[in-house]
Amino acid sequence: MADPLLSFTDRGIYCAEGGFYIDPWRPVDRALITHGHSDHARWGHGSYLCTDRALPVIRHRLGDISASGIAYGERRRIGGVTVSFHPAGHVPGSAQIRVERGGEVWVASGDYKIEADGLSEPFEPVRCHTFITESTFGLPLFRWQAQAVVAAQIASWWHTNAAEGRVSILAAYGLGKAQRLMSMLPDGAGPILTHGAVEQTTQILRDQGYALPETLRVTADISAKSHPGALVIAPPSALGTAWARRFGPVSEAFASGWMALRGIRRRRGLGTGFVISDHADWPGLNAAIRETGASRVFVTHGYTGPFRRWLEEQGYDAGIVETEFGGEEADSTPEGDAA
Repeated sequence: MADPLLSFTDRGIYCAEGGFYIDPWRPVDRALITHGHSDHARWGHGSYLCTDRALPVIRHRLGDISASGIAYGERRRIGGVTVSFHPAGHVPGSAQIRVERGGEVWVASGDYKIEADGLSEPFEPVRCHTFITESTFGLPLFRWQAQAVVAAQIASWWHTNAAEGRVSILAAYGLGKAQRLMSMLPDGAGPILTHGAVEQTTQILRDQGYALPETLRVTADISAKSHPGALVIAPPSALGTAWARRFGPVSEAFASGWMALRGIRRRRGLGTGFVISDHADWPGLNAAIRETGASRVFVTHGYTGPFRRWLEEQGYDAGIVETEFGGEEADSTPEGDAA
């Protein structure tokens, strides 16, 4: 009997016949990367392969690396297997990685969401025999509202704050979530200011042709006086800091799937939280798995235990894979960790 097409090691998901790892968390010679978030794209590998849409941000984050890009859907022979990258809908450039050998197909999802956000390349189901899925929000209580509904909530909050003389500071992860927020808000609602970390990534994506609105990086001469009623998009680490206090009276909010849990909002000290995630919710996870046609599913990062049990009850051959992926916005969750 042939060895498994992919195996799970202390360095990452490994393909022996191809001699590569998928999103490895320890240094390896050859890494295939699903997207540019820091828990999936790490420094120290000998070579990197990712989508050509993800490559500019990954180069920006990791510096002088040996990396190349591949188009969505392009098939490439690596050793004894054929690989291809397919849209994951998570953030711009993100991908699921399909690996095939002799008609047997495995797909590693990375992170994904199935709602089209108007910015990221929309999720595409990939037929396979074995699917490796995230389960960041793998509990039935996680059910997202439509993006348009959340956009209206944020716009209303912003408008109310401006009318009351407050600047609105909205915290979001700097790659993907921040750009999604600025692109989904109505045109002409007011000036959008950005923290430097957000603006750098935004400009890289803008230079690639992603449709993003005009934003202004916060510098020493920008304040509530120069831009009254502004919306400021910043990393969560900026909340409550001297950088934020420069704007005088402010209203702070956090945009994350974790805002569905009131306890997290309380511990963060936030009166306002907007429930929006770049990860699939409970219905999204189940729909994505069904559309793959897979009979075997490995569950990684998130609510792995409950989700595995659920899948087994639905008739899947399901297992859990221990990884070092962080799930929802690993660098910036309210809890400071993956879950």
